[in-house]
Amino acid sequence: MTAEQPDVPEVRKGQTYESLSKEEFAKRFDARFYDPAFDYLRDELARIRDVAWDGYHEYRKSPRTRPAGAGFADPTFALPIEWLETRDQIIDAQKRHANAAAQRRVLVICASPRTDATCPGEMSKTFRLAQLARQIVEGDDQCECDFLDLSALTAEYGRVIYPCKGCVSTAMPLCHWPCSCYPNHAMGQTGDWMNELYPRWVAAHAVMIVTPVHWYQAPSVLKLMIDRLVCADGGNPDPTSTHGKKPEEAKALEVKGWPYPKHLAGRAFGVFVHGDAVGAETVRRSLTDWLLDMELVQAGRGVVDRYIGYMENYANSHHALDADSAVQEDVRNVAREVVATVKLMRSGRYDDPAQGINDPRPK
Repeated sequence: MTAEQPDVPEVRKGQTYESLSKEEFAKRFDARFYDPAFDYLRDELARIRDVAWDGYHEYRKSPRTRPAGAGFADPTFALPIEWLETRDQIIDAQKRHANAAAQRRVLVICASPRTDATCPGEMSKTFRLAQLARQIVEGDDQCECDFLDLSALTAEYGRVIYPCKGCVSTAMPLCHWPCSCYPNHAMGQTGDWMNELYPRWVAAHAVMIVTPVHWYQAPSVLKLMIDRLVCADGGNPDPTSTHGKKPEEAKALEVKGWPYPKHLAGRAFGVFVHGDAVGAETVRRSLTDWLLDMELVQAGRGVVDRYIGYMENYANSHHALDADSAVQEDVRNVAREVVATVKLMRSGRYDDPAQGINDPRPK
């Protein structure tokens, strides 16, 4: 027998979580300052730790807020100033995107965590390939390149993308655009790079991802960004409509009827995936499906997977790339198709066959 579905689904509770003790909190806080160079500052750090503990204990997630103001469902509801600043950057990026007189911007993404600036001690092949794509974009007088190197997550101090918490699975309107889960000052989760990356995606007229395969899948640095872009696909641009993170209100909104707005729709994309043994086809398919689900437009045949130095040793992989002129040209061709698609869109000569066709199962 199937239980009757309520008008507004109940919010299920029961997953246990225990707050840290003050002693455990102090242990984790102090671990950040393990370096003996901090020893002469132990008294000062103890005072800072006490303030941090109070923020954690009282759960001051967003300590600086202001009323949302005009344009929101509840103008009096207080929103985090940091979220509002990111929203303003997205609005500015959208204006730049819509400026017909501006150069077409292509976001070229190097999706490898590997860099000679840290433990690997050698640059990634992905970086070299992405540079080939960058040269094609920059060589066109109608385009400019925004080059995003995700290896910054492994090589730059304080650079971080926090994981998605899965708010969308509670109800789509609980997933805010841009994400409001971070920063969380109570938990020390600050400096989230996504606050910068959302506007860069919005400003782009096209995106080209160049990525390696890591264990049959996309590298973790790329997957972190992908998961956090869930709010670009159906996300709620008005957190006051759910009064922050109120799951009951979000469920009621979705059941009432949610439009699942596609905040990045209409941008062109290309994908180049390279592997050395297995998995390139799988990653190429999953990335293409993801981008199509967000209603980006595939640039011609510009989704390609290839193997470099197939089943050979890793030590010689850069030499294998040196010798593989066809792979190098494959990357250039994907970039050329992305540029050509963007230029057709700009001229009004690109007709998207999916335009005007409504999805019978929007989500």
